[in-house]
Amino acid sequence: MKLKAESDAAKGAAPAQLEPTEAPGEQPGQPDGAGPAEGLRIVLAEDEALIRMDLAEMLTEAGHEIVGQAADGEQAVALVKEHQPDLVVMDIKMPGMDGLTAAEQIGKEGLAPVVMLTAFSDKNLVERARDAGVMSYVVKPFNASDVLPAIDIARARWAERNALALEVADLGERLETRKRVDRAKGMLMTQLKLTEAEAFRWIQKAAMDRRLSMREVADAVISGMATKK
Repeated sequence: MKLKAESDAAKGAAPAQLEPTEAPGEQPGQPDGAGPAEGLRIVLAEDEALIRMDLAEMLTEAGHEIVGQAADGEQAVALVKEHQPDLVVMDIKMPGMDGLTAAEQIGKEGLAPVVMLTAFSDKNLVERARDAGVMSYVVKPFNASDVLPAIDIARARWAERNALALEVADLGERLETRKRVDRAKGMLMTQLKLTEAEAFRWIQKAAMDRRLSMREVADAVISGMATKK
């Protein structure tokens, strides 16, 4: 990985700019949950029994294990606490506790990444889901080609969240760091044609190599690429 401003790195100072010039080569080890999804233990929450059955069959055929099924958010949270799954797939609208409320509780307690099922795709709903801690979402009707990539995205984002939690203790600062890292990721994805997970590992490796925080690297990438425009 080539980076400008190497003299800054040698001094251990935060660089004013980081301008990526090529895609990453050797990567740091992936955080837990960042690799391809294989044989995951999953809790399903969907109040429509037929959809829940179809989804269970779809995920089982993909090699995953369904460890619990729920018809409402309260039951889903209880099952997640009981089984400690690798992932939760949950409908957004259910009787009693809805999916967003359940996802927020699961996310706050750091129990598992959540993939949200929804019949809507409006921006406000997506933002509410993100704020609730949802890692990815799938719009109904869906098939395996929609659900399985969403699972990979959710697990990669969950690994990112955990990596940031280890680096930044303060919650408010962590949220701000996440926003800046997300912005820098988007720029790297556009310029270097990376996937979201690869862009995060680019930032993570740059931080490790230069002994900087991921927030410092993200700020430098944003500054460098904004200047280049």
